[in-house]
Amino acid sequence: MHPGTFEYLSAGSVGHALELLTDHPDAEVLAGGHSLLPAITNEEVDPDVVVDVSEIDAIQGVELRNNVVEIGAGTTYAELQNVERLQDDATAVAEAVSVIGDEQVRNCGTIGGNLAHPVRVSDLSAALIASDATIVTVGPQSERRIDAAEFFAPAAATDLAADELLTTVELPVSAGNTSSAYAKQQSATMRYSLLGVAAHLTVDGGQVSDVRVAANGVTERGVGLEPVEDALRGEPLDEDTIETAASRAGDDIDSAAMIDDDQASAAYRADLLPIYTEQALERAAERAGVDLAA
Repeated sequence: MHPGTFEYLSAGSVGHALELLTDHPDAEVLAGGHSLLPAITNEEVDPDVVVDVSEIDAIQGVELRNNVVEIGAGTTYAELQNVERLQDDATAVAEAVSVIGDEQVRNCGTIGGNLAHPVRVSDLSAALIASDATIVTVGPQSERRIDAAEFFAPAAATDLAADELLTTVELPVSAGNTSSAYAKQQSATMRYSLLGVAAHLTVDGGQVSDVRVAANGVTERGVGLEPVEDALRGEPLDEDTIETAASRAGDDIDSAAMIDDDQASAAYRADLLPIYTEQALERAAERAGVDLAA
């Protein structure tokens, strides 16, 4: 397959990009290209205009402001891998980024492109939901701040409008007794994830005071695992508690909604879900200083 012809326009600023998107409502936004270009090549989209935002300085890099890690949407995965603050305060996100695709993909792909053109098994979806991230978008009239769980929910209200640009991902700084982890199973035949689970734990006096757990590769979009969270919150954190909580990972997921494709059946994904939930929880617990062997 070969992509059709399209007009290429480069934006020099966020304001310029919004002007171009307003003038060309059917345009596609290009950042790293690892989501959009395959979609064009496979004729999933056929744009007349492509707006390149990769040179906009305002959506590049990582900064810490008011106990929030702000990640510019144009920041590549490779750049994120080298941010020590991310390793310390959003370990699940750092781990998810480090296992996306291969080195070539990580050198060019951007966090904003991943979110604007999501694949259903996106590693970042689970990690961002579990990390209580906020997705910031800007349109001609206003800014929107969208909770990650809302952003990935199958609701039209969270979709990016044609004249809207995703600019920032915000991650709250973790407290000293908070830790997170991401565990995944990769497809044996493709570089995509088969299934992944992110866990974010706060432990006080050996008990779980706060917890977020989410999965990708289970349904069409990343999903929070509330039954697991309910089974952990307020409980002493040990191997038995984690095993019991992980066994509830699929409780709220309709089997008819689970992905069933040539990579793995819905039944196989259902079997994997508690296994990787347990792995993510164990690693997060150990990072929080909990001795599970005690």
